[in-house]
Amino acid sequence: MLRKILSLLTLAGLFSAATPALAEDVLNSGDTAWMIVATVLVIMMTIPGLALFYGGLVRAKNMLSVLMQVFAVFALMSILWALFGYSLAFTEGPFNSIYGGFSKAFLSGITPDTLSGTIPEYVFLTFQLTFACITPALIVGAFAERIKFSAVLWFMVFWLFLCYIPIAHMVWGGGYLAGLGAMDFAGGTVVHINAGIAALVGCIVIGKRIGYGKEAMPPHNLTFTMVGAALLWVGWYGFNVGSELAADGTAGLVLINTQLCTAAAVLGWLFIEWIARGKPTTLGAASGAVAGLVAITPACAFVGPMGAIVLGIIAGVVCFWAVTGLKSMFGYDDSLDVFGVHGVGGIIGAIGTGFLASSSFGGGGYGDGMTMGGQVWVQIVSVVVTIVWTGIISFILFKVIDAVIGLRVPEDEEREGLDATQHGEVAYHL
Repeated sequence: MLRKILSLLTLAGLFSAATPALAEDVLNSGDTAWMIVATVLVIMMTIPGLALFYGGLVRAKNMLSVLMQVFAVFALMSILWALFGYSLAFTEGPFNSIYGGFSKAFLSGITPDTLSGTIPEYVFLTFQLTFACITPALIVGAFAERIKFSAVLWFMVFWLFLCYIPIAHMVWGGGYLAGLGAMDFAGGTVVHINAGIAALVGCIVIGKRIGYGKEAMPPHNLTFTMVGAALLWVGWYGFNVGSELAADGTAGLVLINTQLCTAAAVLGWLFIEWIARGKPTTLGAASGAVAGLVAITPACAFVGPMGAIVLGIIAGVVCFWAVTGLKSMFGYDDSLDVFGVHGVGGIIGAIGTGFLASSSFGGGGYGDGMTMGGQVWVQIVSVVVTIVWTGIISFILFKVIDAVIGLRVPEDEEREGLDATQHGEVAYHL
């Protein structure tokens, strides 16, 4: 009898020890279904969400040019990601601190049965593809209404390989910043600071729009912008919650944190705008929502719901100042405030994660041996690395492309509008 009991206990021990390993290698249909939905949500963020958000903010004569830039960048990045991008970001390589290798170039070795955790690897790589697409697309808002379409495409090709992929590998692919213990759940550094710094460099190198500061350049269709912002808000749940790669309790935490931070940022932006300018605006509400979504992106799985609200209020207020006071102070023409919202919001979120992840603020705490001060320092390092890496390389890329093919359209074409001069069509027939 005793022998039978011992045998059963031994089998039970073996089973329980084997269960975690099996869980990582067995397809989970629930996780897979959710990740397919999350992937589609991020695609919706880009086309039509980001395209409409940006399109409504430019003048009518440039509406189609912005839609075209976002649409074409999305398509181009998709192909490049499948050829080399995924492999360089998510495999190991000889320079693993910065880049992966070529073992999965052209998606080599991946089949419908290949798993990444509990989901098919095809689903995982497509989900990551959407991040690689939307990040470069964010940049186009900074130099809208004055850049050549060909220059946009060439810049994005090189920027993907020289800026996006290295930062993605450093943070998510087991590279340098991952080794430091940087907290970036869904892309504060990889997506938003990365794009925001490239945008700032771009608008400075290309220069101001003709008439900037002298002529009125109001958004031509705020209805489109609000619809785009709404699509971004809805799609962002795929962006953030999908980054858990599972339908579990952490996904639920990310869900509520994303909602509360965004709502708080909308209110923070509206109230500071109301105080500073006398009226709360639709554009302010839409901008506040994006600022909140950006700020919670790196923090969403690490902070508590009350911390998310605090982060949102801070993001709404500071990003409002960035697109008004900071922009006026330095005089750069960031057409659609990519740096002011994504760059500044990403920095707030990345560093704020270090503070608000503390259990004393309702967060999930830190890794073994890590203190708040230590984590905040790691977050600052990750921000600085992203700024310096992307800033220098983006500057070089813009200068080289300007020397080879030129960045900016001629003055007469800029005055006529890029829809007609770059694409031979117009958005509206009056």
